[in-house]
Amino acid sequence: MSDPSTHFGFKTVNESEKAQKVAEVFHSVAKKYDVMNDLMSGGLHRIWKFFTIETSGVKAGDKVLDIAGGTGDLSKAFAKKVGKTGQVWLTDINSSMLGVGRDRLLDQGYALPVAQCDAEKLPFPDHYFDCVSVAFGLRNMTHKDVALAEMCRVLKPGGRLLVLEFSKVWAPLKPAYDIYSFKLLPFMGKLVANDADSYQYLAESIRMHPDQETLKQMMKDAGFGRVDFHNMTGGVVALHKGTKI
Repeated sequence: MSDPSTHFGFKTVNESEKAQKVAEVFHSVAKKYDVMNDLMSGGLHRIWKFFTIETSGVKAGDKVLDIAGGTGDLSKAFAKKVGKTGQVWLTDINSSMLGVGRDRLLDQGYALPVAQCDAEKLPFPDHYFDCVSVAFGLRNMTHKDVALAEMCRVLKPGGRLLVLEFSKVWAPLKPAYDIYSFKLLPFMGKLVANDADSYQYLAESIRMHPDQETLKQMMKDAGFGRVDFHNMTGGVVALHKGTKI
């Protein structure tokens, strides 16, 4: 029986190969990840994340799961919100990214629990978290529907899922955005991280990710009741929010 296929950027690969290929991308870029984020977005990623945190509804004492938490930006911000009575887990499937995030948080005085895990197989009990977040990680997951269902499973009834992700840009911006994505991003990746291919994959993976309305429906199908989204920077990114029924 042949291995089902999926996409890795614009390429078609076997499903069993995708996780390793994504891992290679993030092992490569981990140490330059934040520098490249600032360069690529002109610092806008900090505003996108600030908006996510400030509209999350997270409060003192809450339990929060930060999936694909990378270098720990959201985990740190959530930790400030939940205080000493709350709990924030930083997780990532990629050991290089997780190591950078863990070390940075420790250097800044945040000893948060950390777990390397696959979002499609979360090692947490049912109905445990008040909030689950995934920022710029969902598009890299092989089975997004499975991952969304897992996020729903570990949330308490009434708990909130926050998905911050690149999305479908406003049509008038598309020509300029395409030039930027496919010409400038790989060039910056080569210049700063000595890795053009990973940033070519980034541009391609954004185009293969479900658009705003499709992702909204996927979240509903996964068990979320009220789902809405907020476009930012002309749809370059969107924040989807879902409440577990």
